[in-house]
Amino acid sequence: MRPLPRLMPAPTPRIGGATFVQGFVAGACVSAFQDQASPLSRTELKRVLRHGLQGGTALTAGSAAAHAVRRQDYAAALLAAAAGAAGVLIIERMLRARVQTEQEKKDVQEA
Repeated sequence: MRPLPRLMPAPTPRIGGATFVQGFVAGACVSAFQDQASPLSRTELKRVLRHGLQGGTALTAGSAAAHAVRRQDYAAALLAAAAGAAGVLIIERMLRARVQTEQEKKDVQEA
């Protein structure tokens, strides 16, 4: 019995630039439209940038880890995951506004 032909070619792993851009756009889009009724302020734009960079970093690390697991290189998978977590934390620390966002201020006042 002949195997069925593939309808689509097997995906090639994309690690790096393209994966980062996908994560950046996805993270920024989600962040930009959460709880937004008015135009974005400077603080909110910084939050969107931070979430976009974190999304790109996380997706790139996740893709690298998944690719390493497929190769059965578990040390590289662990390293990719750790590097991704460190990258997200560094971005958070560097771009976190010293002033709380309006939503955080509201949450503190309501508590």
